[in-house]
Amino acid sequence: MIRQVILLAAAALAGFGAVPGRAQQSYPNRPVKIIAPVQPGGGVDLVARTMADQLGKLLKATFIVENVAGGGGVIASQSVAHAAPDGYTLMIAYVGTHGTSPAVRKLTYDAVQDFTPIAMVGGTPNVLVVNSSVPATDMASFLDYVRKNPGKLSYGSAGQGSLTHLAMEQFKSAAGFDAVHAAYRGIGPAITDTLGGQTQMMMPGLAAALPHIRGGMLRPIAVTGLTRHRLLPAVPTFKELGYQDFDGVQWYGLVGPARLPADIAVKLNAAVNESLNNPTLRERLAGEALETMPMAPAQFAEFIRADIARWSRLASEHNIKLED
Repeated sequence: MIRQVILLAAAALAGFGAVPGRAQQSYPNRPVKIIAPVQPGGGVDLVARTMADQLGKLLKATFIVENVAGGGGVIASQSVAHAAPDGYTLMIAYVGTHGTSPAVRKLTYDAVQDFTPIAMVGGTPNVLVVNSSVPATDMASFLDYVRKNPGKLSYGSAGQGSLTHLAMEQFKSAAGFDAVHAAYRGIGPAITDTLGGQTQMMMPGLAAALPHIRGGMLRPIAVTGLTRHRLLPAVPTFKELGYQDFDGVQWYGLVGPARLPADIAVKLNAAVNESLNNPTLRERLAGEALETMPMAPAQFAEFIRADIARWSRLASEHNIKLED
């Protein structure tokens, strides 16, 4: 199966810029590090550990996850951009590192030029949630509450420039309310403080929020996307509630440094896509609100460019620009 996918991916990589070599036959012959640019917990960490497990089994090698948090993914992204392009340092890129941050702030890395897109894994919608103690059960009561408490409430995010930050700023502007931004080093600690009441609301990816929604600790108000999510059928979309352009996705994919040899990228892409075609894995990820989105490397590269353009337009329209 992997051999068949390798041939297809190799065709997709033709003209993509990398030159095949002999690495495919021997790669990997030592442990491979997958950087998760967040603290443990949340969708990025889940995807990193899932892919490390799957790639280890399919390629009969050791894949190790290393969490490198800080700067909304900037620290990890910069380190991977500067790593040797030999396939032994990879990263789970996501909408924050390769979508929203490049659109709203000046970075120490180029999300397009400094990386080799390898494989898209999947995506999940974002969900507006409140702490269970907040007296709001729907959008009307939520807006009534926040408008009566201007500047007194706060929301957590996975960091400056993350989708969890940008989406909430977009919503604040669209709905006309005020809340203080509390940036964290990853979605895990941001959720922890919302659970504890230090912050009152947030807009995490559904994959990260779902266990706490199921446990009754977070109350969902609305989800992004064009249709209601099958795991939260009673929760309306922002579009249903009259808010347009809330259809972004919290996506996750595998990247390496720029100039990664094509044969290594192809081999990794084939293994990722084979794992995503496994019905058992797809069902398990779907249960965590993560829908698989297999792509060839060139398709993933185009997806990243289009996502940056999308968020750049939104940031310009809403005058959102972050200063470090």
